[in-house]
Amino acid sequence: MKVERDLHMSRGDGETSYASNSRLREKSILKTRPVLHEAVAAARASASLSSAGAMVVADLGCSSGPNTLLVVSEVLGAVAAGRREAELLVTGGQQPPPPVQHVQFFLNDLPGNDFNLVFQSLELFKKLAARDKGDTLPPYYVAGLPGSFYTRLFPDRSVHLFHSSYCLMWRSKARTDLTNQQVVPEELARGTVLNEGNIYIWEATPPSVVELYRKQFQEDFSLFLKLRHKELASNGQMVLAFLGRKNQDVLRGEVSYMWGLLAQALQSLVKERRVEKEKLNSFNLPFYAPSVDEVRDVIRQSEAFDINHIHLFESNWDPHDDLDDGDLVLDSAQSGVNIAQSIRAVIEPLVAHHFGEHILDDLFEIYVRNVAAHLRKVKTKHPVIVLSLAARRAPKYQANGDCYSLFAHGQFM
Repeated sequence: MKVERDLHMSRGDGETSYASNSRLREKSILKTRPVLHEAVAAARASASLSSAGAMVVADLGCSSGPNTLLVVSEVLGAVAAGRREAELLVTGGQQPPPPVQHVQFFLNDLPGNDFNLVFQSLELFKKLAARDKGDTLPPYYVAGLPGSFYTRLFPDRSVHLFHSSYCLMWRSKARTDLTNQQVVPEELARGTVLNEGNIYIWEATPPSVVELYRKQFQEDFSLFLKLRHKELASNGQMVLAFLGRKNQDVLRGEVSYMWGLLAQALQSLVKERRVEKEKLNSFNLPFYAPSVDEVRDVIRQSEAFDINHIHLFESNWDPHDDLDDGDLVLDSAQSGVNIAQSIRAVIEPLVAHHFGEHILDDLFEIYVRNVAAHLRKVKTKHPVIVLSLAARRAPKYQANGDCYSLFAHGQFM
C-alpha cells in the first residue's frame, strides 16, 4: 500500500465519486462555522502585523468537489465580516479605514487527489462569489499544494491559519521517504496475521493490535503538531475536525462498527471463494478514531499549542438524515444505500488496489444489506472531534532558520 497512490477519494463527479458523496464533510464544515470564524478573526490580527500584510490559509486534505471551495467561501466571508466590523468602529473620520487584506489560499492533498476537478470548479466559484459578496469580497488567490501533511509543506512561520476536516483520522507511518511509507502500524504491514478477518479494530481485535494503532496515532498526531507549529506565524491558528469516538472502549466505538460491517461483507466474499482469505487478513486500514482524551493528551505533551476550543458532536451515519432527535431510522434500506455510497467514495481506491475492481459492486451490495440490518437494531452516529488551537509564542519546537520565508518578504504577493 503506497500512500500517494492509493489513499485518495474516488475521483471525478460521477455517481460513486467523492464529489457526489461528500455531504458528511459538508455538514461538518457548516457545523464548525462559528469556531472557524473565531479562528479567522485571530488569524487576521496576526496577519495584519506581518510585513506582507496577506493572510495565508492552508486547507489540509482538501479533497475535491464542492466542499473544497466551501472552506474558501467561509474564510472569505469571515474576512469580509471582520472588515465591516472594523469599518463600523471608525467614527467621525478620525481614523483611517482598515487596509484591504489579501488572502492567499493553499489547497493541500496527496498527489492522487483530483486537483483537476478542483480547479475546473474554481472559475464558477469566482463568478458566484463576486455576485454574492460584491465589493465586500477581499482580494484572494488560490493555489494547489500536493504533498502529505505528515511532512513539511511551508517555510517557517509563514501560515496564519490551518484548516482540516475529516482527514486526521487517516494514519501514516510518516517516514521521510514517502515511496516506502507504510500507512498502517509496521507490525501489521509486515504481513503478520494479528487481526484475522478484520480490516480495523473490532470486537475480536487483540489488545496488542489496538495498542499498535493507538501508538501510531500518538506518533502521527505529535508529528503533525510539530510540523504545523514550525510553519505557523506568531499566534497562528488551527481548526481541525476529524472522526473520533465517544466511547473509551475502542473495540466498540461507533466507527469500528462502520468498518466491521465492511469486514463482514468481505468475509462473505471469502466464503464464496471470490476473495482469498490471505488477501483479507493482509488488509489493514490506515485509520484510527481517537477519543477526546487521547487527542488532548498529545496536544498537552507537545507543549506547542493552547486549546481554544475542543468538543465532540455527532453526525448521523446516513449523510442525508438530518433528524437530530430520536433513535429511529425512517427507512433503513435507503439509509443503507446512502451510507454505502458515502463509504465507497472514500474507500474504493484502497479496496480496488488490494482486492481488484471486479469485487466492488458486489462487495458494496452486501455492505448495503449489512448496514441496513444494523440500522434496524440501532441508529448509529459518527462522533466528530472539533479542535481550535493557537500556537504558543514560546514554543517547544523552535524554528531552525533553515527555511527562508518568501511570505514574510512579500514575494508571493
